[in-house]
Formats: sequence, structure tokens, C-alpha cells
Amino acid sequence: MDLLPRVGITAVGSHLPQRTVTSRQLQDEVAAGARLPLPDGMFEKATGIRTRRFAGPDEHPSTLALGAARTALARRGLDPADLDLLLFASASRDVCEPATAHLVQAELGSRAHALDVSNACNSFLNGIDTARAMILAGRATRALVVTGETPSRAMRRDPSGLAEFREGFAGYTFGDGAAAVLVERVERGGILDVETQTASEHWEVGGIPGGGSRHPRGDEWSYFRGGGKELRGVFERIGADILTRVAARTGLGWDAYARVLVHQVTLPYLERFVELTGVPAEKLVVTVPELGNLASATIGVQLDCVMDELDAGDRVLMVGLGGGVSLITMVWEKS
Repeated sequence: MDLLPRVGITAVGSHLPQRTVTSRQLQDEVAAGARLPLPDGMFEKATGIRTRRFAGPDEHPSTLALGAARTALARRGLDPADLDLLLFASASRDVCEPATAHLVQAELGSRAHALDVSNACNSFLNGIDTARAMILAGRATRALVVTGETPSRAMRRDPSGLAEFREGFAGYTFGDGAAAVLVERVERGGILDVETQTASEHWEVGGIPGGGSRHPRGDEWSYFRGGGKELRGVFERIGADILTRVAARTGLGWDAYARVLVHQVTLPYLERFVELTGVPAEKLVVTVPELGNLASATIGVQLDCVMDELDAGDRVLMVGLGGGVSLITMVWEKS
């Protein structure tokens, strides 16, 4: 008899803004702003991204997260009052202070303990792991973990020249979106394994410098900047190790997983992941061509896409890659 308590994901929801922007439209806007003669179709050819969603003027990380949160609660048949922990886990936020979790909670109508978890594109998986830990510690019984991402607002639309264009090119992969999951105790299955790896010496490779005490003000610091090739190189050097450890510890090979959900930056990046790891491509949920890089919402949106296809006992491997640089894997079995 298994006496260890189990904690799992019991419902999921996602939410996407209505506005769709093609790579051609985005490239035309950037080329006009920078007065650069960009090759025809360059954005799509380089990234494999055809379209992405952009938040409207009145849409923010909290409002996108609310859409996903309400969907997850409705699918579980729960009321916001049933929550005792609310984590807003995202790279984006409405304001520097207070925690965006309070903005979500105020609109949602919950009275749960509310706080933010932030770790670039791994924020959502880190939030799920944090919720699980607090439930196992007896600090909570039912948690709502939400993310709302608006990285499109960190794109440099009018670079001053080729140097700024290159510095900010990785930002043109972004799309906006949100996801939410309910995390609580389950009788079987649940989150079976979590592994992390961090290489913080590479923290300067990519990010948004503004908003903290180093660069508290000024639009110049509010744009994403970084090298996509450098980030990819770091992930390639350390990514295989974490998957090897997970397989050795759990005894699970690719055949054990119904789906593999992985953070997606560009289509070539994803294809390289398949090449390096050997994951069967048919197990992936490919969202990047239509939605772009959704930052920390990527894996939550993928999970929502396939949740109804999964049967009890099906296992899912989630692989997160985030600036900083960090990796996180999570093995989850549907209850």
C-alpha cells in the first residue's frame, strides 16, 4: 500500500488574445520602423513561426490569467472560495508591486494566500512545483497556479539600426497567452518526479534589463535583448544531462509517455531538441508555428490542448527551458 501522499494536476485552462499577427505583418512593421531592407519572409523562415497572438491595449498579464483561471475552475466545478493558495507564476506582470497574484485574486474573488513566482519561461512549472511542495507540507490543500504572458510588449518595434535589430531578434518570436492549473491531493498518479538544473553564470545571455534597481526607469531597458544562438548553445550543453538523470531515476523511457510537452522558442529550436534527445516527434504538441514563443504559458497551453485526449494512468513529461539559465522537468500521471 502506498502511504506517501500524492499531489497532481486536476484541471487545466488556457486563454489566448483575439488579435492574430502574422510574421509578415510583424516584419513589415519592424522593417518600416528601423528602415532596414529585410529579406522577404525572413521572420517566418528563420523561426518557423507563421502567426502569434498579441494582447490588446486593455489586456494585461492578470486579465489573460483570469480567463485561463476561470476555465480551469469551471472544469473542476469549483468556486474561487475553494482555493487556499493562488500563485501567479509568470515572466510578465502588471506592475512591479504588489504581486500580480493580488490583481488576479481581487478580480477572481478568492481569499487564498496569494503570491508571485518568477523564473523566466520556467515560471509556470516552478509555480506548480511550489504549489505541490506547499500542499505536501500541509500549508495548503488546493492551489490555483496561473500564468499570463505579454512578452510582445518587450519587442523592439523600431530598432535604430542593424545592431539593435540583431540584439532584439529573439524577441520577435514572442506571442501572448495564459494558462492555469488546479493542484491538489489525488488518490493515484499525480506529479511523480521533478528535476532541475541551473547554470546561472549565463544569466546575462538574454532578458529584459528594466524594472529593477539597476535600470528602474526608461523605455530603453524595457525591450528584450539577448542572443538566441547563445541560449541554444547553453541548453544543448546541459539539457541532455537532466533527461538522462530523470530516465535513470524513474526508469521511464520515451515509450512510457503519452505526450512530451517542451518549451518552444522556434521551430528549428524544437527540431534540434528532437535530434539531440531522440524523443519521438509524434509525442510532441507543436504550438510554436501558430502561437510563437508563449514564454511560461507554453507548456500550460500545450497541456490544455491534449488534456481531453489523456486517459487515467497516462504519463506526460514536461520539459522547461528558461533564461537565467535554468531547466526543469516534471513527470505527471493523470489521475
